[in-house]
Amino acid sequence: MEPALRLDVDGTTATVRIAHPAKRNAMTTDMWRRLPELLRRCAADPAVRVLVLTGEGDTFCAGADISALTADGGRESRDLAVAAEEALAAFPKPTIAAVRGHCVGGGCQLAAACDLRFAAEGASFGITPARLGIVYAASSTRRLVDLVGPATAKYLLFSAELIDAERALRTGLVDEVWPAQELDGRVAEFARTMASRSQLTQAAAKEFAAGPVDADRLAYWAGQAHGSGDGTEGVAAFLERRTPRFEWTG
Repeated sequence: MEPALRLDVDGTTATVRIAHPAKRNAMTTDMWRRLPELLRRCAADPAVRVLVLTGEGDTFCAGADISALTADGGRESRDLAVAAEEALAAFPKPTIAAVRGHCVGGGCQLAAACDLRFAAEGASFGITPARLGIVYAASSTRRLVDLVGPATAKYLLFSAELIDAERALRTGLVDEVWPAQELDGRVAEFARTMASRSQLTQAAAKEFAAGPVDADRLAYWAGQAHGSGDGTEGVAAFLERRTPRFEWTG
């Protein structure tokens, strides 16, 4: 099987699958380059309300394909990896990483860029540039620190050791851990839950959580809240004990 990123859209959920089983789903240079393009397609599709990132088979992603790091010292691959990570973090709709097996190096970088991470029991996580003498990107380091705190980030970065799913859950790297046979069902269930909620609330919350928001953006979101009708609809649905019909799409 040739290395590829496979996109499947099922109802309101888009799934991007990392497929390079010969190398435990390691990301090639072309795969890093391809991911932002797929994300743009999903962002522009009004039917898509949630994106799931996962790996083919029983592995999420073992990181960058090391053979791609030899041509120019790995600079192009690392730059593309950071660009893919930033595109994933900036994706305007909720994202979930569904993790089985190894989630290492660039794979963990991608998982950390998702909004949520659901893992199977037995999954393992690691940030491994210290094994290769590579300087981890500043933006990736900052995202990791924001996610798990400085102590755990330093543990992962300094040691390049792997941690199991239970420890990842305790440190905040993972949000939920499930038996392997239940993971897909739980991810699908939670994706449907998010798809039923207000996209206005989700989009604003995602932007606010990402960092400081200037006055113009605060005014923008206030205007969207006032004009969308989602708040009125949500309250009416609650009082009438029915499912709300939120209409804001951005």
